[in-house]
Order: sequence, then C-alpha cells, then structure tokens
Amino acid sequence: MDENQCPLSYKKQSKEPDGRFAADWPQKRAAIIRRASLIALFGNFALAAAKIIAGSMAGSLAVIGDGLDTSVDVLIALTQLFIAGVTARPADADHPWGHGRAETVGTAIISFLLFFAGIQLITNAIEDLTGKTEHGMPQPVAIVVTLVSIAGKLLLALNQHQMGKKSGSRLLAANAKNMAADIVISLGVLAGLLCSKLFNAGRIDSVVAILIGFWVIRTAVGIFAGVNAELMDGGALKEQYHAVFEAVHSIPEAGNPHRTRIRQIAGFLDIDIDIEVDGQLTVRAAHSIATQVENAIRARLENVFDIMVHVEPAGEISNMENEAYGLSEKIVQEYESEHGKRP
Repeated sequence: MDENQCPLSYKKQSKEPDGRFAADWPQKRAAIIRRASLIALFGNFALAAAKIIAGSMAGSLAVIGDGLDTSVDVLIALTQLFIAGVTARPADADHPWGHGRAETVGTAIISFLLFFAGIQLITNAIEDLTGKTEHGMPQPVAIVVTLVSIAGKLLLALNQHQMGKKSGSRLLAANAKNMAADIVISLGVLAGLLCSKLFNAGRIDSVVAILIGFWVIRTAVGIFAGVNAELMDGGALKEQYHAVFEAVHSIPEAGNPHRTRIRQIAGFLDIDIDIEVDGQLTVRAAHSIATQVENAIRARLENVFDIMVHVEPAGEISNMENEAYGLSEKIVQEYESEHGKRP
C-alpha cells in the first residue's frame, strides 16, 4: 500500500458523503487494529510454542532461536492492542490533535525490535561460525515445524497487510513487513537445516543467518525512515502540495497560496494554508471563499483529517520570501527543478 494514499475501503469508511472526516472512524479503525492484533497475538503464540518445543526435542538451536524471535512478535501484538486503545481516545485538552501519534511511536518500536533482532541474529551466527562446537544433524521434526511456521507466518502476514489496507494503519503495515521478515528467517532456517543434512555441514545455517540478519536490518531501517518523517512533520509528497495549489486556483476569488504545510498523523493529513482574497470583501464573503478552498482540497486529497485556511488581504504580504515555515508554489517549483519531482 502506498503510505500516502488510501485504499478504496479506507476512503469509504473514513469519510462522510460530503467528504468530511467521519467522527466515528477513529473508533472503527481502532477496532480493526485490535482485531488484527488479537489474531497476531494468538497465531504467534502458537507458532512460538511449537518452534521452541520442537527445537528442544530435535536439538536444533536454529529452530529454538526462530521460536524466540516469534516470541518477540507476541510482545509486538500486545503493544498493538495497547496502542489501538490509545488511538481510539478522542481529542482532549492535552492532545488537541487526538492520539494518533501513538501509532507512529508503536511503529517506531517495531522498527527498533526488528533492528536489534537482526543484530542479534548476525552476532549469534558469527559466534557460531567462530566457535569450536561441533554441530549435530537436526532431527526431521525441526524441518516439519519450520515448514508449518512458514505457512503460518504467511497467513499472518497477509492478514496484517489486508487489515492495514482496510484501516490505513502504518502500524499494521509495519507488522506485516515484520512478519514477512520472519518468513525469510524461517526460510533461512529451513535452508540451513536441509543443507546441513545434504552436505553434512552443520555450520551452513550460520552463514545463511548472517545474510538474513542484514535483510532484517534493512527492513527495520526502511520502516523507521517512514515513521521518522512523520514524527518530524515531514514526508508529504510534492504531488500533495500541487493538489492543494490546484485546489486554490480552482476558486477564482482565491489566490497566492503560500505558507502551506502538510503533515501526517497516523495516516491522515493535517493541512494549513494561507490564501489571498480581495481586501474589500466582508468577513462572511472571505469565509465563504475559504470554505470553497477547503472543499476543493478535500475533493483532490482523500485522507484529510483537518484543513486550516488563513485568509489575507491581497497584496499586503511585504516579504513572503522570508517566511520561516511553509511552502509556496515558487518554493516547490524551485525544489523540483533542483532535486526532481519527488522529495
């Protein structure tokens, strides 16, 4: 799922017929995340228990390690359940924008857990390769439980992905990637077990584990890069700014869109923009133009939570070039000319 666009089901459920944000959508969205988290919780608990027990019976440290890695997913599911409750809370005096940032923080936690899991996997594999311990051949039960784990993780990853699309949740999307990484880990364990039996070399799985560890770290860094942009109130696509500017130009009485800011809160967009209107208009007329601009923006961008349109008299901006924040059309065009179309 493109993290900056909403799937159709998400659009239908999160917006009212007039295009405004549905007041009960945070609660519905939290219910979807909670349901996905419960599925992940029980599914991962069963897989973790099976791998640890089977690994102990078969004498396979690789399978036991895979089971411990899956145990981390149980903790992640519990974290998701907690965060789902937090994000469903309405805005209050301490959190006027609501509690959606809790989901961003939770996604960051997943990225850290993934990163350190990858580091630990590489460290253990290197210690195993440089050690003098002789490796025995794994028992068939280790291969069977690893195959079951791959199938189970695939189903769980698909479930998290679909629930993430339905809710527009970056948290669930990140956990889907986490579970995809677990599938790769289990495939690596399976490859190591099979190669160990085929070539009678017990250390092959350690080499595979090192490669998998680097892949897991890469996935973690990619997830964190996305949430870091959101935490820093960045990450909006230039196409979204163009859509806002086009919306302003579609209203004849509005002009000079500037000091435009777009930030993401748990998958939604919060937009601030300044426009110019005829300074002789009444407050009611200027407000009507601002409302038309807001509606035009909502018609072009789907996942909009709130829009703040500030109206200024035309021609009274003394030095717009020195504004400390926000983007104008000129700034976006200059950026694209220097860096290309995408940020």
